[in-house]
Amino acid sequence: MVGGFNTALGIALTLAWLTVLPDRPWAPAAAVTAAYTISVVVAFVLHRTLVFRVRGRALRDFAAFVAVNSGGLALNTVLLSLAVTVLHLPARGSAVVIMGAVAVASFFGHRHISFRRRPVVEAAS
Repeated sequence: MVGGFNTALGIALTLAWLTVLPDRPWAPAAAVTAAYTISVVVAFVLHRTLVFRVRGRALRDFAAFVAVNSGGLALNTVLLSLAVTVLHLPARGSAVVIMGAVAVASFFGHRHISFRRRPVVEAAS
């Protein structure tokens, strides 16, 4: 649910930015970047508290979270720009499809990188 909410938030923000930005070649990349800057903090808090339920290492987790999300941001930006400028697909529909696919990939990045914890080893009795 958190991933779905965050994806919906990112899509809504991206669509909002695409609506208000001028119709220029740089607009899709700017829309994704602006949406990212807002949603990354919301996503971190929700993933940390509701999905992965981890404690401690908040700054380290946030840095790893931002790194994983930055890879997603780069992928979103490149794919959306290619979809709009090279394939001449509609920006809004392309943004929805691309962001959904990147959200799924990002979950695994967060599971294995951002919020990974070593298994707890119980002391021998």
